[in-house]
Amino acid sequence: MEFDMETVAASVGVSVPVLRFLLCFVATIPVGFLWRLVPGRLAKHVYSAFSGALLSYLSFGFSSNLHFFVPMLLGYAAMVLYRPKCGIITFFLAFGYLIGCHVYYMSGDAWKEGGIDATGALMVLTLKVISCAINYNDGLLNEEELREVQKKYRLIELPSLIEYFGYCLCCGSHFVGPVYEMKDYLDWTERKGIWAHSDKGPSPYGATFRALIQAAFCMALYLYLLLYYPLSRFTEPIYQEWGFWRKLTYQYMSSFTARWKYYFIWSISEATIIISGLGFSGWTESSPPKPKWDRAKNVDILGVELAKSSVALPLVWNIQVSTWLRHYVYERLITKGKKPGFFQLLATQTVSAVWHGLYPGYIIFFVQSALIIAGSRVIYRWEQAIPRNMALVKKALVFMNFAYTLLVLNYSAIGFLVLSLHESLALFRSVYYIGTILPIALILLGYIIPAKPARSKARKEQFWHKFCMEQPLLKSFVECLLIFVHLFPVLYSHD
Repeated sequence: MEFDMETVAASVGVSVPVLRFLLCFVATIPVGFLWRLVPGRLAKHVYSAFSGALLSYLSFGFSSNLHFFVPMLLGYAAMVLYRPKCGIITFFLAFGYLIGCHVYYMSGDAWKEGGIDATGALMVLTLKVISCAINYNDGLLNEEELREVQKKYRLIELPSLIEYFGYCLCCGSHFVGPVYEMKDYLDWTERKGIWAHSDKGPSPYGATFRALIQAAFCMALYLYLLLYYPLSRFTEPIYQEWGFWRKLTYQYMSSFTARWKYYFIWSISEATIIISGLGFSGWTESSPPKPKWDRAKNVDILGVELAKSSVALPLVWNIQVSTWLRHYVYERLITKGKKPGFFQLLATQTVSAVWHGLYPGYIIFFVQSALIIAGSRVIYRWEQAIPRNMALVKKALVFMNFAYTLLVLNYSAIGFLVLSLHESLALFRSVYYIGTILPIALILLGYIIPAKPARSKARKEQFWHKFCMEQPLLKSFVECLLIFVHLFPVLYSHD
């Protein structure tokens, strides 16, 4: 059997551990489907926990389940022994254990070389354990003190141990996500809330088929592009011989290529959660109403590739993890009565970086992403400050934000891909740190050219006309940009 695995792995160009993981990962789809056929609430919890543990064992070995049980038991013990602080205790204990595993296994190196281990699944499990503990902690608080999200997901009673294990390991959903809430898992299992209206719920087969077709397309495109844009090219002498624009283009295409691998993985996990029924999130308001499967969705491919602003990226990339970071880090750092600022954004991105691993490339990417988002907000505020009758200027700034997002996202993602500090800085230096300088310059310009709303439409128009007339270089730049934006559709139509 081992010989067969090696033969198949060699034929598809992956290592045996990766092939084993992929087979178990794809197996989560029929496992998720079979969950629907399991009778009884208790039996469903047992099936969820057992199937997840079995898939983990087959994919990563027996030690993986031992690693998973550590944060799971620490979180449950915190909820049992000290409920008033169980959320913060679980946060630091679970993250501490995850960081220890990151340091010990240094999984990023294995992933780059075609290997795999259980650390990625442990990352997802860590978020689920923490959110469960925090929501149980919120169950002690008065409703008046809670935000709407806290009211929705707080747990009044302690979940049983089998409910907790079923939630954590459900049908292998801990492999790559998506992250979901204990409250949703319990409602789904017990046929409550949006799952209460019928015995079987809406048909998941059409949405599952679409997710599988999307997965096949993403993998095919990834394998095709990888032939032309491998990461190994960055270390070859030919890369150093290229000029600025070719290097920048290659960095863009390398980042673009790598994203399709993630699109494939998330499409498979989406199919698993949809076919199990857990991905159902309600009905559209159309006539007739159609089922929504947003709980299963981890990425909006077009939303990422055509993002008009860097601010929108967390809403369309790794959606459920971004939602987790917003609910359990960003919003909980905001002082009551005050608006969030750069500190909350930077802290959230730092937590995200540490969650991914302690490689310098991750740290650089996520800390820099805070600068990128801040720079994008500056452009957006300028756009909002322009009066409606200056439509071309507004369109120019919209296009500017789109181009800025496209450039800095793919520039910054290089650090996420190569991981090491030396390689990251060398590649950033090869394009003159353009993706670092631009966000900083925009943030500084935001202070020099504040976009405060004028008191009236007339004063707003007067401000912009006066400012442009007093700044000849800016006036020329805006005029050139307007001409380009005006001609862009014409030029594009001739391609």
